[in-house]
Amino acid sequence: MKIFKLFLLILLSNSIFAQATLLQSGPMVGYSDMREVLLWVQTKESAEVSFDYWIKGTNRAKVLHTASAMTSKAGAFTARLVADEVQQGHHYEYELLINKKPVKLPYPTEFQSQELWQYRHDPPSFTVALGSCAYVNEKEYDRPGRPYGSHYEIFTAIHEKRPDVMLWLGDNVYTREGDFTETGFYHRYTHTRSLPEMQPLLASAHNYATWDDHDFGPNDLDGSYVLKDVALRTFKLFWGNPSYGVNGHPGVTSNFTFNDMEFFGMDNRYYRSANSRKTGKRQMLGEEQLEWLVSRLAESKAPFKFVMVGGQVLNTAAVYENYVRLFPEERAHLLDLIEKENIKGVVFLTGDRHHTELSAYKNKAGNMVYDLTVSSLTAGTPSKLTEKNDHLVDGTVVLTQNFGILTFSGPRKKRVMNIKIYDSLGKELWAKDLVAE
Repeated sequence: MKIFKLFLLILLSNSIFAQATLLQSGPMVGYSDMREVLLWVQTKESAEVSFDYWIKGTNRAKVLHTASAMTSKAGAFTARLVADEVQQGHHYEYELLINKKPVKLPYPTEFQSQELWQYRHDPPSFTVALGSCAYVNEKEYDRPGRPYGSHYEIFTAIHEKRPDVMLWLGDNVYTREGDFTETGFYHRYTHTRSLPEMQPLLASAHNYATWDDHDFGPNDLDGSYVLKDVALRTFKLFWGNPSYGVNGHPGVTSNFTFNDMEFFGMDNRYYRSANSRKTGKRQMLGEEQLEWLVSRLAESKAPFKFVMVGGQVLNTAAVYENYVRLFPEERAHLLDLIEKENIKGVVFLTGDRHHTELSAYKNKAGNMVYDLTVSSLTAGTPSKLTEKNDHLVDGTVVLTQNFGILTFSGPRKKRVMNIKIYDSLGKELWAKDLVAE
């Protein structure tokens, strides 16, 4: 009998190990709402995937199940499954199943449903991690010389802060020569997403993303890119935002709330004019997207309204792909509308520049507008910064790999956002409190 039990144990262990070897990347937690949460996974070959989940601390007293899905090569072997039996305001543990067998992972796999706090009590305190520019080396396709990516331990440092949300602010992957086909896009996204140091963070924070040029295609490219629909399809396969596009127009534009804060993910590539064009209409967001954004900002009751966009908005230095250099008229129009509509609490969350800084100014309506640039996660950084940004907040420039943590606390009408910037090992570099107007 003992030999038979030992045989069964070995057989079960081998079966579980076999399923784990089919796991390419993830699982990843996507958007969260009160009634559903998105879960994502990628396998190495076609397989049946599903998730079990249960309220944390109940010892699996009542296990719930997602639907199952078959991954396929046509979808980069990815699957997006919805946990649609959640109850509001709970933390859950979950388990991935591949071919109906559980996959054991050496780190927590957890998610949370949002709480119904409105008309009942003050909003919950919570934390949001953020960063941009995640370059993962691949020697066969990298340029000769010193590797451009480094300090992958930064993802471990972010995970150790246990953020509720992770915001990816663009250049979340770096396409490079050899990647500009559907096969190439799938490879690049898969290669970056499979980084071992990234997996614990993906598995326990709610991940939301926008893109910039390197997720979209070649450096500095615009809406004329012939593969932009391939880029968009790939982005949607690999991220778990609640929506894509606006008013029937394709793109990565999205809108979501987390507790009492509202976030707007903008698409700065799909409708972008060519940077070098001297004639024709000049735009980065385009009229449809810009008008949608201003309307949503005007209606939002959130104390802080976060606009996620790949490139810097407030920086006054006319360098690189800064908004003020390439599309000054559209930038001025956007800021003018925010002023005329008397919209309070606007914070642009930006990346692209491979350094971190906070910009701020008070408009003529008397409202503060902020731009928090957080970059880079693992891509190369400059040795110095010589440009002049008239809106720069002193003491906020960081020229090494870093990430940010936003902590929201306080009563509903007196919410405070604490900003902390950390280096790749999790050491605090600077901190600042912003109080909602």
